[in-house]
Amino acid sequence: MRDGNVVVIGGGYAGVRLAKRLDATASVTLVDRKDVFFHRIASLRAGVRPEWTVTPFIPYDRLLRNGRVVRGKAVRVDTAGREVVLATGERLPYDVLVIATGADYPEPARFTGGTAEEAVKSFAGHQQKIATAGHVLVVGGGPSGVELSAEIRLARPDARVTLAHAGTELLNSTGSARAGRRARAWLEAHGVEVRLESFMSPGNDFGTYRDARGTVLAADLSFWATGTTPNTLWLRLAGHGEWLNGAGHVKVDAMLRVVGWPDVFAVGDVNDVHELKVTPAALSQAETAAHNIGSYLRGSGRHGKNSRSYRAVHRTPLVVPFGPADGVTVLPVPGGETAVLGTRTSTLAKAKTLMTPFMRRQLGYTVA
Repeated sequence: MRDGNVVVIGGGYAGVRLAKRLDATASVTLVDRKDVFFHRIASLRAGVRPEWTVTPFIPYDRLLRNGRVVRGKAVRVDTAGREVVLATGERLPYDVLVIATGADYPEPARFTGGTAEEAVKSFAGHQQKIATAGHVLVVGGGPSGVELSAEIRLARPDARVTLAHAGTELLNSTGSARAGRRARAWLEAHGVEVRLESFMSPGNDFGTYRDARGTVLAADLSFWATGTTPNTLWLRLAGHGEWLNGAGHVKVDAMLRVVGWPDVFAVGDVNDVHELKVTPAALSQAETAAHNIGSYLRGSGRHGKNSRSYRAVHRTPLVVPFGPADGVTVLPVPGGETAVLGTRTSTLAKAKTLMTPFMRRQLGYTVA
């Protein structure tokens, strides 16, 4: 006998991990608007390299042994009736609801449309534009901007590539100036023009961009790796704006419950936990939430003594690939310091496969 009905809205990294953890003990329904899992970590390379086009797409069909995956769009949460309402009109009853709708990323790290076929067309479009551009501008010198600049440079050694960053050093969010210097050295050694303290905005003429000093830069193509937006507009439109903070993140308590709602949880990029918004953090949140949901269901609607608070991830290994055979790894060490590792570690940990075999195993596929 199952402990209760759990509806998980969102089939990203956190939603998939949580649904899989609860599948053996609860009746799980995972709802996602896409027809496949989107392995976003592989998306930047897929947007540049044709041979990687289909790599980010992993079917959901082997994820759950007992539960089910429903393709659909949630449009309303009926908290009184404890039901999720889909755009089709279908109503999904829940004892516990989990919001795991993640965040929206700039292209090419975005699943465009609702099917893998539509997303493939989007990737192919980016690939074609990159293949023919004389000058590509990447705005944003965080991990995504650095990774994308490197991928473009390796795919187009004959093109001009510029990385513009508003900060004083690359990868400043990692807290390691050394990592930023290594990234800059690699990019410049490979002919990428790195512009620091360069806040960019679209110029007055098509294909032009202007920095804060008024300097105009012309480019055939631009990508903006300047942050993400939580996917919560649907909650505001559904009348649950009070669940959100000013930035649009879902407000949660220490146990990852939506504040004031013991039967509603929010995990991953969508919530307001103050931590690094990276995949390891999303997976860690899913583990804690799964534990607390089990406690709630077994306690007949009450959180038992076994519930535990989530410990925010402020320090975690971070790998920034420079293509498939190089990169930089920032590794936290005791004492609050960080170690910066180079080519071999970065290639083995992420750069070569972009964690694709790991995520395929998570979805029940043992072949890379």
